[in-house]
Amino acid sequence: MAKVSPGEFVRQVRAETAKVTWPSRREVVQTTILVLIMTAILALFFLGVDQVLGRAIRFLLGLGA
Repeated sequence: MAKVSPGEFVRQVRAETAKVTWPSRREVVQTTILVLIMTAILALFFLGVDQVLGRAIRFLLGLGA
């Protein structure tokens, strides 16, 4: 691999960064809201699964007593 001076590296990074298509503020807000909604839905789903499995295990352990 060829050695690159720090100055050349910074120039290359700036050139590549200029090529990036950055999201708009609206897109960032929409994506953030979607992530929060999906996180809440998954949290409720896993809470339900945990409750069902917990009750099933308590029931099974209660049978052996």
